[in-house]
Amino acid sequence: MARLLIVYGTTEGHTALVARRLAEVIQQEGCDVELHESKEIRGTTLKGPFDGVLIGGSVHAGDHQSSLREFVKHNRDLLAAAPSAFFSVSLAAAEVDAEASGEAQVAVDKFIRETGWHPERVELIAGALVYTQYNLFIRHLMKLIAKHEGRTELDTSRDYDFTDWDAVERFGRSFVQHLRQNAAA
Repeated sequence: MARLLIVYGTTEGHTALVARRLAEVIQQEGCDVELHESKEIRGTTLKGPFDGVLIGGSVHAGDHQSSLREFVKHNRDLLAAAPSAFFSVSLAAAEVDAEASGEAQVAVDKFIRETGWHPERVELIAGALVYTQYNLFIRHLMKLIAKHEGRTELDTSRDYDFTDWDAVERFGRSFVQHLRQNAAA
């Protein structure tokens, strides 16, 4: 039975939901999963071996969580020893235009440059506008940004989830399939 590690960084909790869904799908595929939030293990060097590793974080102001960057820097040997993928959760990934996709990719490229880790695969995942989780200042700022971008999701009394959960599940299953193909080779 394959053993996988999933480490995620989250700010308002949406990326934690994505990571948990990935863990569920991977377990349904018959694998063991070790799931950690990066804040809890930021300076830790984990012991393997793992058959595969998924690292994920959310983008805020163009950056992923510092705890996630720190974890990756401390665990580059572990990440190099197994097939790995990075999932990046952002509102920019929810947009269909090339400029927004470019913004999402810029954040990923920055993370890779800062950590020195080169995952085999990168998955951009649309995030959520979680107005109810933001403080008053951030809530107002996010509403202004949404309005400026022509979005209609301006009711700050509720949250808006843009995540394609079927795509998240396909990503998890395809990663397990990739591991099985590598093991058979």
